Amino acid sequence: MIDMSAPPSPYPLGRFEVLEPGRAAELFDQVLERAAAEGSAGIVAFDLDSTLLDNRPRQAQIMREYGQLHGVAALAQHHADHWQGWDARIAMSNSGLETDEIEAHLGPFRTYWKDRFFTSEYCVLDRAVAGAPAFVAAVIERGARVFYVTGRHEPMRRGTVACFEQTGFAVPDGDLVELLMKPELDEHDDVYKVRSHAMLRDRGLLVAAFDNEPAHINGYRESFPDAIAVHLATDHSPRDIPILPGIPSIADFTSYRVRTAR
Repeated sequence: MIDMSAPPSPYPLGRFEVLEPGRAAELFDQVLERAAAEGSAGIVAFDLDSTLLDNRPRQAQIMREYGQLHGVAALAQHHADHWQGWDARIAMSNSGLETDEIEAHLGPFRTYWKDRFFTSEYCVLDRAVAGAPAFVAAVIERGARVFYVTGRHEPMRRGTVACFEQTGFAVPDGDLVELLMKPELDEHDDVYKVRSHAMLRDRGLLVAAFDNEPAHINGYRESFPDAIAVHLATDHSPRDIPILPGIPSIADFTSYRVRTAR
């Protein structure tokens, strides 16, 4: 029997080649060195979903509840590891549903999902991407500021902060740590991320940015060519957008954790 409370396995590696651990550790050191050099004028920006936080436990809980509500036993036993990206078809198939069953439930599930996924009540279920809380703490220890720049909208702030507390991330304090969120859910993430660049410029010097969406990390590189742009090779929207040359991809933050444990 699958332990529903167990954290999901690491994200399956996709189409992006990631840095090997030694090179990833050097990259983290480089970011921290720049953070220390800039001090409180420096900013390191982190996306949340699929960058610092793993949403698969949230996805799985919603799927289990749907399965229980509709009497679909296979979905009622759904686990976070069944999610391999954002396609619910694949998640349902991994739970054991046949094609005709998937097609019958896909539309109703998407409606059920949308009413829950973008809420504080469910985002508290997210887990930290491996090594991420320690690296965020290290940035703050070096004297730089951390900005969580997310496509989540303001009604998710309460659940997001609660999730930070549960997973060991630095909590926004209006000083060293800030959480930038969309005012409204309907604003496209691409539009908001570009708009957030002006906010970052007003607050200080961007040292580095971490994001899982190719379009968004490319945007950081274009807007802040002197900053270190780092792509998280977790999951992302289905758009086939290549990463700009020179932007490294990492699987998670464990290389920082392993390095500092020596």
